[in-house]
Amino acid sequence: MINIQGKVALITGGSRGIGRAVALRFAENGADIIVNYVRHKGDAEETARMVEKAGAKCHVVKANVAKEEDLGRMFEEIEQLFGRLDILVSNAASGVLKPALELTPRHWDWAMDINARALLFLVQHAMPLMPPGARVMAVSSLGAVRGIPNYTTVGSSKAALEALVRHLAVELGPKGILVNTISAGVVDTDALKHFPNREEILERSLEATPIGRLTTPEDVADIALFLASDLATMVHGQVIIVDGGYAVHG
Repeated sequence: MINIQGKVALITGGSRGIGRAVALRFAENGADIIVNYVRHKGDAEETARMVEKAGAKCHVVKANVAKEEDLGRMFEEIEQLFGRLDILVSNAASGVLKPALELTPRHWDWAMDINARALLFLVQHAMPLMPPGARVMAVSSLGAVRGIPNYTTVGSSKAALEALVRHLAVELGPKGILVNTISAGVVDTDALKHFPNREEILERSLEATPIGRLTTPEDVADIALFLASDLATMVHGQVIIVDGGYAVHG
């Protein structure tokens, strides 16, 4: 058991999938949780029940991380209820799955605002609440560095996210705040159901993964827990890939 007792963690997009797994892993190891969601209220409340069953406090807050007014309100609630923030996990993501030549400016801006720009303003709002030793993590994907059909907006926004993490690491390191990216391999979450060739993606990914299984949300959560712990005090500005070897073999 890694002890993050007494820490307060915000997980954006925390109602399902990777976000839920991270929330539960943190709760199991002593942290109190803020679960952010924008659409799936029932799922967010179910996550909160699971967090509380694990023995942690949980606050659920609806906020679109791409909207400044929502961010301001969310962090006001965090300050009032907890007075601090030790861990920020930027996990909320969205995007349009279309060929590049069919994309519109709205499609591009939507993905960039939620997947990349949001991290910058999350950090700006969080900094007054974050003590030295606090952690910032962004959840990315292999589409940031690999070409994937219909993934142009999401992959490009994830590449921007990873670049932003490096720049934030340079500025926040002297303040004692560690910033890193977790890049997940193919994870069979609800998001993957939007791909028209989902079954083909899963089959190919499994064949190309030396470990012999796909990445799970819990695998990603384990790395998030490591980065939140005292074991990772010299891991900063990095992209940690969790994919069972897919990236080196696929």
